[in-house]
Amino acid sequence: MRILVVEDQDSIRRMIEALVSARGHAVTAVSTGTRAIDVAATDPPDMVLLDLMIPGHDGFEVCRRLRADPSTRSIPVIVISAMDDPEARTRATQAGATAFYTKPFSPIALLTEIDRLGATVTRRG
Repeated sequence: MRILVVEDQDSIRRMIEALVSARGHAVTAVSTGTRAIDVAATDPPDMVLLDLMIPGHDGFEVCRRLRADPSTRSIPVIVISAMDDPEARTRATQAGATAFYTKPFSPIALLTEIDRLGATVTRRG
């Protein structure tokens, strides 16, 4: 499965990238919302792991734009954020997030969610 990781903190981005790629997934990692939208539009991934507080378009806007585009509408989006409050969860869900994890997160729980959602992904051409 091809996974787009959107995280602006280098250490967290590298950790998520290593975790996911060790599971056998192909990873593209970017640090801005603007770049995430460009990558997804050019070569839609099978799943997105998305921070909310990122430069350019924030994670809420990235999620909204992914949902608005027919080519990316059905891609599962797992939010991974330090924003641990009901309002952020509600806004993320309203923007189209599939799941929400707070930092620090359990690597095992995240991998389990990726596997669960990955089983529902229809491979694109």
